[in-house]
Amino acid sequence: SQASNSARVLMLLLSLLIMIRTCELQGLWRNELGSNMTISALDASGTFSGSYQTAVAATNKQILVSPLQGAQQPPGNKGHQPTFGFTVQWQFAGMTVVFIPLCFMDRRGKEMLEMAWLLREEVPTRKDSWKAIRVGTSVFTRVK
Repeated sequence: SQASNSARVLMLLLSLLIMIRTCELQGLWRNELGSNMTISALDASGTFSGSYQTAVAATNKQILVSPLQGAQQPPGNKGHQPTFGFTVQWQFAGMTVVFIPLCFMDRRGKEMLEMAWLLREEVPTRKDSWKAIRVGTSVFTRVK
């Protein structure tokens, strides 16, 4: 019927609009482990800052909110997602983490940051360097 065809066309158009919408990095994000990240300032050159509070850490020290600094590569073509990366210097331990996320959007417009990360930890000697690197992945979703 004409009504069902019109509904299908409308759904297709909505899906296409969602797919060409790019992610807005600014705001509050949370991952599957309960860590929170806020991207608060994004300037015209693509650099940004914010804060990160991890919910998990291999330390017995009090976990503190830590600053993050990053940069975003602007999308080359309209509708493509920009690539970006950022670093976090833990304020409670001798560790630095580098995150390289990419934003994806589902059909409903829900944004997800799929990240790979590399953590480098302070060690007392060069011989201990082998145990000072951790690699992992995480998925952040926007907190409304």
